[in-house]
Amino acid sequence: MNIDLIVVGKTDSPQIEALLADYLKRLNYYAKVTLIVLPDPKNRKTVSAESQKRQEGEALLRRFGDGDGVVLLDERGEQMRSVDFSAWVQKRMNSGLKRLCFVIGGPYGFSKEVYARADAKISLSAMTFSHQMIRVLFAEQLYRAFTILNNEPYHHE
Repeated sequence: MNIDLIVVGKTDSPQIEALLADYLKRLNYYAKVTLIVLPDPKNRKTVSAESQKRQEGEALLRRFGDGDGVVLLDERGEQMRSVDFSAWVQKRMNSGLKRLCFVIGGPYGFSKEVYARADAKISLSAMTFSHQMIRVLFAEQLYRAFTILNNEPYHHE
C-alpha cells in the first residue's frame, strides 16, 4: 500500500521541514510514503475563508483516485491512542487498499465537498495546531504506528 501525505501550502519553517523530512525518511523503511504539497490558493490574503477552502478543495479532489482511501486530519475527527491507530493502519493495509491519502488542509479546514469525499476523519488532539506543525506530529504518529506493528522498542506503554 502506498501512503500519501497531502498537504496544502509550503512550510515556512526550516526546522519543521527538517523534522518532517526525518520522519518521512524513517517511514520509507516500512512503506512507500510520499509527501505531496499543493500550492496555496492564489490571492489567499484577499479572499474569504470560504473561497480559500473551496479553491483548496478543488485542488485536493483532483488528487484523489476512485479507489483511494481518503483520511482527513481534522479537529472534529476520531481520536485514538497510538496503539489503536497502529491497528487502524494495519486494518487498511490488510484490506488491499492500494493508496491511502492522509490530508492536512489549510488554516480554515476543508470544503464540504472534501468532507463528503472522505472515508475517515482523524483528530490528533482536541487542541488546535497550526496546519504546518500537524505535519510533523502526524508523521511521528505514523512512524510510531509502524514501529508498534513491527514490535520495535520506540513506543512505551
